Amino acid sequence: MEWVGVGTMFSSATAGGGESRPLSIVPSVSAASESAHVAILLASRNGARFLTEQLASFQKQTHKDWSLHLSDDGSTDSTVEIFMNFASRVSNGTSLRHGPRAGCHRNFFSLVRDDTIDADYFALSDQDDVWYPDKLQRAVSVLKQAGDEPALYCSRTELIDQHGCSIGFSTENKRPPSFKNALVENIAGGNTMVFNRAARALLKKVADDDVVIHDWTIYVVLSAVGGRIYYDRSPSVMYRQHDANLIGAYSSFSARLRRIQSGQWQKWTSIHLNCLRSLLDDIPPENRRVLESFIRMRKASWFYQRCWHLLKSGVYRQTSIGQTGLLLGAVSQKI
Repeated sequence: MEWVGVGTMFSSATAGGGESRPLSIVPSVSAASESAHVAILLASRNGARFLTEQLASFQKQTHKDWSLHLSDDGSTDSTVEIFMNFASRVSNGTSLRHGPRAGCHRNFFSLVRDDTIDADYFALSDQDDVWYPDKLQRAVSVLKQAGDEPALYCSRTELIDQHGCSIGFSTENKRPPSFKNALVENIAGGNTMVFNRAARALLKKVADDDVVIHDWTIYVVLSAVGGRIYYDRSPSVMYRQHDANLIGAYSSFSARLRRIQSGQWQKWTSIHLNCLRSLLDDIPPENRRVLESFIRMRKASWFYQRCWHLLKSGVYRQTSIGQTGLLLGAVSQKI
């Protein structure tokens, strides 16, 4: 697969949360990337149906320096047996632990916080996807540019059906990743995420009660502190759509409208804001100003005040439909 070229990858700007810029990066199997160890963090529960194919895609990675760490949340099928068989056949390090049995989001964060897992980079993995062979190589090649700054790589996905046949691609986001976007929308799919040590250190501070959806929380936290967010507009993962994973039912306009009307979006925002309160010392001044305007918007009583603070905050969603939903949520005090 051809690597992304000019203008096909967005990076958040320097710490401070300013305007993002396109990147032009051509990865190579350099000594720096080859020596970087990646810990794959795989959260599972009854994933036997597709797990073998995902594990095989790890073996096909062009970046060979990886280990696999599975947290199983009480599977009653052959998930653990499939993993153990795989572990016996590969030379890469593997480990198995029992998950908290409190949902996939807490399962993922239990892996992020596990001090027995050490690596230069950490890649989240679902149990039913298939990775492109160059996924880790691409992520490491980009992330190493961040040095000691917190940094996150994420990408678009190719959508496949239960038989592995391509059925399209996820939305191609045109606007760059930023804290202003993360406050009101998640564009960073957890199954594409790879982040560095500095990012992990910040994520370990997040309490379980402050996690809405693990990937959205990660996007919010790392963009808030001025971390670098690299959004790759070229897919790195085949994201499987099946009977237990229907993206369309969740992302349609009617579904979004229901979340606004029900107050669910407002609840999620409150959880994120509570999370950010514990990280205020890590948030740079520019993003604090965004946060303050956004909070004033939520508290304002009058229509014109809410519109003013929304405009002042600069928060945005990626599409015109999303922007419409944002405005509706703001004026109706449902964010």
